[in-house]
Amino acid sequence: MKALTILVASQLVLGLSAFAQAGQAVDTPTEKLELTQEWDKVFPKSSQVKHSKVTFHNRYGITLAADLYIPKNVSGKLPAIAVSGPFGAVKEQSSGLYAQTLAERGFLTIAFDPSFTGESGGQPRSVASPDINTEDFSAAVDYLATRDDVDAERIGILGICGFGGFAINAAAVDTRIKATVASTMYDICRGTANGYFDANDNAEARYQMRKQLNAQRTEDYRNGTYKRTVMNPKPEADAPQFMKDYYDYYKTERGFHPRSINSGLGWNVTSSLSLLNMPILAYSDEIRSAVLVVHGEKAHSRYFGEDAFKKLKGDNKELLIVPGANHTDLYDNLEKIPFDKIEQFYRKYLK
Repeated sequence: MKALTILVASQLVLGLSAFAQAGQAVDTPTEKLELTQEWDKVFPKSSQVKHSKVTFHNRYGITLAADLYIPKNVSGKLPAIAVSGPFGAVKEQSSGLYAQTLAERGFLTIAFDPSFTGESGGQPRSVASPDINTEDFSAAVDYLATRDDVDAERIGILGICGFGGFAINAAAVDTRIKATVASTMYDICRGTANGYFDANDNAEARYQMRKQLNAQRTEDYRNGTYKRTVMNPKPEADAPQFMKDYYDYYKTERGFHPRSINSGLGWNVTSSLSLLNMPILAYSDEIRSAVLVVHGEKAHSRYFGEDAFKKLKGDNKELLIVPGANHTDLYDNLEKIPFDKIEQFYRKYLK
């Protein structure tokens, strides 16, 4: 039986290889996106970089929208970095700030909206998927690697919050990624399955969650709509500090953006099913490329970053704890985000 299994598996691999060698073309339809042309970011526009809107598609055929930042007065092929996050945010928020700042420091960068969110395509809207959101990073690498002004051997990625976890997951599968930064990261799958600080890490709690989510699937199908989560309501006085921090970023002038799920649109509730059932970071210990994990000393989410770092192997892995910083400080606080260290890391490994 074991020999038969190996034979069947080998035939499958050979069959896929033969198909690939046949060179059969497959058309990838491109969704037509309506992209805002005016500057509508929550941070000021830099005079040191050239900005434009671009699109690219992932291997599921979803067209993604991105902001491209190119440093002025440069020539030749540049090192490039793709940025996304936080989870539920849009490129006009934190990821755009990171991308623009790194472009000021000499990198060609893009900040992209993940599938089903912001200006990117995909239906239904406001869906999260650990597979597709990991793929979105690789799709960004596809795009960057085929630009004439990018050195395809010097491409990195940067994920913020939940996309920090997806960035590490992408580095585990995509060997074209030479350097990865995960800033103030969440492991969204672990958080969904176990609750904060793994407080609900038991089979009964997960079973009850599955029952509720599958009941919602029935209702969604019956009604022809998708129930959305309520994001960042105004916290009570005795609410945990991190909830107040989220509200302060997403629901005030500091970081509010009308296309951001976290600013009020809400997630498709049943997205949690795939997050619950498909843990990421399973092969993160096999990542050979460089990884820098950055977290705030006072962040409620710090354990996600520290535990992710513990699993990484090799002398090209680093953990940086930023003194005095909370989770959302690393969204937009230029006095706390360690851009000097991040630049140094990319300079070292994108060479």
